[in-house]
Amino acid sequence: MNKITLAGAAVIAVALGAYAFTRTPDQSPPAQQAIAPKEGAAMVAVTLPDTLSAEATMGKRAFDAVCADCHGENAAGKLGGAPPLIHKIYEPSHHGDMAFQLAAANGVRAHHWKFGNMPPQPKVTRADMISIIAYVREVQRANGIN
Repeated sequence: MNKITLAGAAVIAVALGAYAFTRTPDQSPPAQQAIAPKEGAAMVAVTLPDTLSAEATMGKRAFDAVCADCHGENAAGKLGGAPPLIHKIYEPSHHGDMAFQLAAANGVRAHHWKFGNMPPQPKVTRADMISIIAYVREVQRANGIN
């Protein structure tokens, strides 16, 4: 009985070895075919709320016009661009609304991410930022960030 089990194990080992050495690269399992995300790709998956308030709707328009080039569509971040704002780091208890106002007005020295410093955004007014913040906070809440 031991000889049969040992012989069976040897046959399986030889078969697996032959398979591994004769397989071409395009036959690799799906997990090994994963490709690194490209620069500019979204950094997080974002769930949008079913509806936005009027203030957040205006904020989305302003965000799309000014912020999305760096922070990505729906604030999902951009590899090689800027971090996602739909992220626990930017929850209200860690980065309050005033932090967003100051970031737009004065710029931000890199401290959580390695994207480099954020320059000031002089074309963005305080009123614009109030709407942008409303948009970001509503999307954050839809993603469990409170």
